[in-house]
Parts: sequence; C-alpha cells; structure tokens
Amino acid sequence: MNTLRSILFVIWLYGGMAVIGIAALPTMLLPRRFASAAIGLYAQYIRLGLWLLCGVRVKLRGREHIPDGPLLIAGKHQAMLDVFIPFILFRDPAVIMKRELLWYPALGWYALKTKMIAIDRAGTSKTLKMMIRQGKSCVEDGRQILIYPEGTRTKPGHPADYKSAGLSALYNALEVPVVPLATNSGLCWPARGLTRRPGLVVYEAQPPIPAGLPRKEFFAKLQAELEESSERLLDEGLAAQGRTREDLAP
Repeated sequence: MNTLRSILFVIWLYGGMAVIGIAALPTMLLPRRFASAAIGLYAQYIRLGLWLLCGVRVKLRGREHIPDGPLLIAGKHQAMLDVFIPFILFRDPAVIMKRELLWYPALGWYALKTKMIAIDRAGTSKTLKMMIRQGKSCVEDGRQILIYPEGTRTKPGHPADYKSAGLSALYNALEVPVVPLATNSGLCWPARGLTRRPGLVVYEAQPPIPAGLPRKEFFAKLQAELEESSERLLDEGLAAQGRTREDLAP
C-alpha cells in the first residue's frame, strides 16, 4: 500500500511541476519575485501531496529566529524536499545549486529567472570567486543565500561530512549572519529510492550566528548547532514513526 501511495506521489510531484511550470510561464516576463512566488506555490503543492498521499506532515519552525535583510542559510541536506521548503520559510532565497540542474525542464527555467547561484561541483578557485561575486549581488538585493555545507544528501543518523571552504568564504566575504536550518526530512523522503514513509518532517531555523567570528570558531559553532538540532529532530521524527535509531539502515 505504501509503495502505491509513493508512486502516486511521484506522479503528483512531476505532474505538478509540469502543470505549474507551464501555467506560470508568464512570470518569465515579470520581475523576479513573481517567479519566486511560483516556486513557493509549488513547494506548498508538494507539502499538500505529502500529507494527502503519503501521510507525511511537514512542520516549519523558528520563523522568529530569521532576521530581516540579507543572510546566509546553512541547511542540513537529506532530501529533494530541502530545496523547495526554503521558498515557504524565507522571503527571497537564492539557492546554491549544481550547474547541471539548469538543463532540467521547468526547474532550470525558474532557476535562471530567479537568479539562483549555479556552480561547478568540482570546486575550483574560479568557482569560488564566482560564487562570492554572485553572493555579493544577492546581499545588495537583500536576499537570503541557501547553501548545504555537506555538499550532498546525507542519510539521517549517519556521520556528517561538512565542507568548510565554500561557506567559510561566503561568511568572510559577505559579512552577514548565518541561520542554521535543521531538518529530519530523510526519515520520510530518503535520498535514494521511491518509497516515502509516513511521519513527521520538521524544518527548524535556529538562532542566527553573528557575522565577524573567526573562521574556525564560526564553523565549529555552526556544525555543533546544526548537528545538535538535527539529532533532536531525528529523535522526534523517529518517535512519530514508532521507530528507534536501531531501525535506521546502516
């Protein structure tokens, strides 16, 4: 039964991407905020489908910790869902994403229109300079820049492998606060496979880390806060599913 519901959700997910993507095409001729609103609408559509078809509740917490103006968002990354939820939680996010995604129909169109920061994952010095240059442009526009310090999706409960170079460079260059964004999304939406598990997904913005800290102190503080809060959400999500850490796949 759960497999059937998951298949229906995949149809919902990509069917909605096509319908909303085409219906919102006129936003390509309007200011960027209209295309960003279309992505936010699609994010709410995904959230509704998870609840109706898969029995997954998605809760958003910590809005009181999000300051006005430009900032960096350092997100825990466990599921595809993580890319869309910030368009509900934050006012005008710019996601740092893989350049290859620009070739995807609909997704690539809106990424270009909304001026996402598309990078080469090889991580050359040229890529870093380009990311900082575009990041400064986003700050001038008052936007929030979303980056995943792990670089790729990590299974819940598995050791995190943080890459400090990109985020630390942005932190030093942009001089804006950093909001850690914790989640347990991988419990219901695994990084691999079709199945979506019923349960509770939480995205929780943590109190901002101020600008201007020494590089090592900043990164240690970020990693500690992001891991501690995500571990707490992991236990909450497992309890909602009636599982324990021993049930997690190795």
